[in-house]
Amino acid sequence: MSTPYAHGGGRAAVRLLQGYVWHPADADVDLEHYLPHELDEAHVLWDQVTPPFAFFENGQPTAGQTFYQFTVLRVYDDKPGGDALHSDAETASQALGPLLDATPEGVGWQLWEDLREL
Repeated sequence: MSTPYAHGGGRAAVRLLQGYVWHPADADVDLEHYLPHELDEAHVLWDQVTPPFAFFENGQPTAGQTFYQFTVLRVYDDKPGGDALHSDAETASQALGPLLDATPEGVGWQLWEDLREL
């Protein structure tokens, strides 16, 4: 598999996963109880944001939800190639899966691989 990322790119912060986590605005959900800020060598960040879209795919309005921008990033001393970055993103995704599944009913998420440098 060829990739657009070159090996030996020097120190770099790379976004591995990007997306959103949300829950009903009236739900008493503190993500701190369910999600870590560190995941092996990656950092897990979430910040509350205005809903990024007006409706979910099923037509339900997002206005009654609290949304968080969700990012998993890693700082590399020497930026690896695309295959290694993809592998790190997959590892992070697999580690997050059970944690996200353990959140209370009503918590939703949409995450995708995003290997852009910050």
